[in-house]
Amino acid sequence: MTEAKTGTGNEKLVVEIVGAHNLMPKDGEGSSSPFVEVEFENQRLRSKVKPKDLNPIWNEKLVFHVIDVNDLKHKTLEISVYSEKRSSNSRNFLGKVRVLGSSVGREGESVVQLYTLEKRSLFSSVRGEISVKHYMTTTWENGENVRRVNGSGGSKKSKKVQNLSSSMAIQQQQIALHNHNKGNQQQSQQNGQGQRMLPFYPNQGEIKPLVITSLPGPMPGPRPVVYSNGSSEFSLKETKPCLGGTGSGVGGLTSHKDKTSSTYDLVEQMQYLYVRIVKAKDLSVSGEVVSEVKLGNYRGVTKKVSSNSSNPEWNQVFAFSKESIQSSVVELFVKEGNKDEYTGRVWFDLNEIPTRVPPDSPLAPQWYKIENINGGRSNGEIMVSVWFGTQADEAFAEAWHSKAGNVHIEGLSSIKSKVYLSPKLWYLRVSVIEAQDVAIMDKGSGLLRFPELSAKLQVGSQILRTPVASASPTQSFSNPYWNEDLMFVVAEPFEDCITIVVEDRLGGGALGGQNDVAVGRVQIPVSAVERRTGNTPVGSRWFSLDNGNNNNRFGSRIHLRLSLDGGYHVLDEATMYSSDVRPTAKELWKPQVGLLEIGILSATGLMPMKVRDGNCGGTADSYCVAKYGPKWVRTRTVVDSLCPKWNEQYTWEVYDPCTVVTVGVFDNARVNGNSNSQDVRIGKVRIRLSTLETGRVYTHSYPLIVLHATGVKKTGELHLAVRLSCGNAVNMLQMYALPLLPKMHYTQPLGVHMLERLRYQTLNAVACRLSRAEPPLGREVVEYMLDHDFHVWSMRRSKANFFRLVNVISGLVAVAKLVETMRSWSKPVYSTVFVLTFLFMVLFPELLLPCLFLYTAAVGVWRFRRRPRYPPHMDARISHAETVFPDELDEEFDTFPTSRGFDVMRMRYDRVRSIAGRVQTVVGDMASQGERVQALLSWRDPRATFLFLVFCLFAAVGFYAVPVKLTVAISSLYYLRPPRFRRKLPSRGLSFFRRLPSRADSLL
Repeated sequence: MTEAKTGTGNEKLVVEIVGAHNLMPKDGEGSSSPFVEVEFENQRLRSKVKPKDLNPIWNEKLVFHVIDVNDLKHKTLEISVYSEKRSSNSRNFLGKVRVLGSSVGREGESVVQLYTLEKRSLFSSVRGEISVKHYMTTTWENGENVRRVNGSGGSKKSKKVQNLSSSMAIQQQQIALHNHNKGNQQQSQQNGQGQRMLPFYPNQGEIKPLVITSLPGPMPGPRPVVYSNGSSEFSLKETKPCLGGTGSGVGGLTSHKDKTSSTYDLVEQMQYLYVRIVKAKDLSVSGEVVSEVKLGNYRGVTKKVSSNSSNPEWNQVFAFSKESIQSSVVELFVKEGNKDEYTGRVWFDLNEIPTRVPPDSPLAPQWYKIENINGGRSNGEIMVSVWFGTQADEAFAEAWHSKAGNVHIEGLSSIKSKVYLSPKLWYLRVSVIEAQDVAIMDKGSGLLRFPELSAKLQVGSQILRTPVASASPTQSFSNPYWNEDLMFVVAEPFEDCITIVVEDRLGGGALGGQNDVAVGRVQIPVSAVERRTGNTPVGSRWFSLDNGNNNNRFGSRIHLRLSLDGGYHVLDEATMYSSDVRPTAKELWKPQVGLLEIGILSATGLMPMKVRDGNCGGTADSYCVAKYGPKWVRTRTVVDSLCPKWNEQYTWEVYDPCTVVTVGVFDNARVNGNSNSQDVRIGKVRIRLSTLETGRVYTHSYPLIVLHATGVKKTGELHLAVRLSCGNAVNMLQMYALPLLPKMHYTQPLGVHMLERLRYQTLNAVACRLSRAEPPLGREVVEYMLDHDFHVWSMRRSKANFFRLVNVISGLVAVAKLVETMRSWSKPVYSTVFVLTFLFMVLFPELLLPCLFLYTAAVGVWRFRRRPRYPPHMDARISHAETVFPDELDEEFDTFPTSRGFDVMRMRYDRVRSIAGRVQTVVGDMASQGERVQALLSWRDPRATFLFLVFCLFAAVGFYAVPVKLTVAISSLYYLRPPRFRRKLPSRGLSFFRRLPSRADSLL
């Protein structure tokens, strides 16, 4: 940017307010009346008010006087947006932007910039963007028409006269500026990407403001910058694909009735040419033999097989997409080792190849004579089968696909589609009761001490400890008593052992460690532990302890109660979006209530995740993972594509409709043969089954939203087709009356901290088991799908949950505002009807509940036609991901424990202290109100308690003598009386209550 030079004092700073977008409604009626106020060096100017407009367009220019242009880079321009409240002559804050003076350019060089509105304080409710153009100019030659005024701005009458006298000149000035910047506005429509400016506070000067009149109306010419709706970028889009190959794109309106016509009726049919090479015989070659399939520019090679027996066997399938076929024949070559020349050849005309449609049996392979390089018959035959089919073919999953030609041979297994099953998990409960005759270690000769005995239990990598046994007058030093319940997570098949070690702390360290000496040990196989399905107690047993020496003077033993609790559901996900709530024991499962079918169609606009030779723009090797219950599915990896098409369909049994299915998209980092690389997450989608209508096909494009340390990003869109089928509607409706979790979670509940620890151990067990599959499902994939870090502190999540709570109680606030409106009698007719209705309910109280439930039912029926048509998706606006500050994101992505510097941590700690101080004040006020209620009868203030007791006696007599209906009616009429009969002072009862004592004065 060209640095501004010092002028002759005629330099003006022009701020063009173009428009704003997606502002926060603040008038209580779902809208706002916004205007812009700009402040620069004690000069404060404002735009016109746009009534009832959340996307206002101003196109107004505000001109400020600049004394020293060289000083401009040290100044700041503050732009604030407010909503005018005409009833009370006040305004509501909608957001602000601070622009550094160093970013102001010369006229003709600046473009319209889009800024995100920032908050004024932590709990400000702000959203939206504002488009502003600012530049320096010296062509604003209207000094005789623009007059200076004092700091107060003059009287209203003088302002009106001034605006009236100079309106013609100002219109001419604005038209001149508009024509001068016409080309710049057109350029800004392409380059209007704003950036967030850092806060900067200027020094206050002595410059008096100039009176500037805004444009009386929109000027003709080019249209202002068109805003892109931020919410539409992350919104759900309905699509109409051709499902099942029927040609009738239902688009999610109805479901296919004839399910037997196609096995894959939720995906688009994809035609493939399949070539199965089984084996060969009577080959006249020596060494290793390979077979090659060639179709146009595509080439697939089998594995190398030794030909010692002259009958090599491959049994491999190759799949070529029909869309990419560029030849009329498919050729099969038999080669020796790494030689380029082939020893035998077989070819097939594509027009003669049959088409196989499941559920037909697989096409039987046949022997074909091979011909040599000269075209003559050669010794040897090859067994091959060739056919056309779809992705419904059973050979599709194991086939080598033509688009995977660049994949390293060690990475071929990682691109195939697979189905995984989570291990069957149990909660292992170990109750450590007591021990007897423990051999105590001597600290020194002649020194008597009390032993500090504890028990350490280890199952696999899980280690837990009991606290040190406390002293008891009824127990000997060598007979410690604990009675502690410890929980572990174990997976079938049970291969681990329970190792119990009784330790004596010699050094007295608080954390144990090297000072703990084992005085007894026992190992118990997990497979020998008794299983139980309810809360029936299991019998305890004594186990002998091995003290590690041959001294049998002491028969040390430990008292344990062991059980595998199958009545719990082992939580591997958070309860709020769990995909399975069944207990571990299969005999406790409820019958199946439905069937979930998901067609993973395609993805569009994926973000490049890697750069490959020949593709400077970047590419991705993407695959999908869907998880529901213990079943995980993984699609094949589409190599080198930002718009992959999978068209794979999967099915799950549904046992509870109030569950969530999760579908994630990842970039495969193992296609190059590097097994140590971690797959990169692209995004995921959650769908709650209870929000789906049964029998309907939902075909939508879901936005893939990922929160990075730099902000929220849309990494693409995932196209899914979802259908929930229900066999028995009565069974599904009955599930809503049953507890969400199994019975044992309520009869013997587990603590919150214990559940979090067990969930972490469950994640480790699942990740360990799935990482040993082929191809492995990496730990990073499991952690992302199971949301392992959802409980970590985040300022963004805290604000999101706070505003969720505000939204929940907004209904009660609306009712309170309605009563206050009726009480103010601002609308006499409505207030009169309200009072009459209330008196009717007082006279006939038996109609209160029927009318209330009837009104609720009527509201529900009325809202049926406006019911949500789309399934819910991950919302960036509700998550407060669009308005999050960079420091909050840095804090959210920080490690635990932190890795940031001292200054950053001090700033964050001070911020948490300020928030906690507010919370502390609110909690203290609530406690004070409760303590004042207790003080009514505590005689802490004897005069107040005496007055309250006298009031209670008189109230008892009065309520006994006066009917309840009359009392309620008179009290309500007194409360709803018009304002002219009320006084502004608090009532006597409220004043009495506020004078009651609390324990706040007893705090230090």
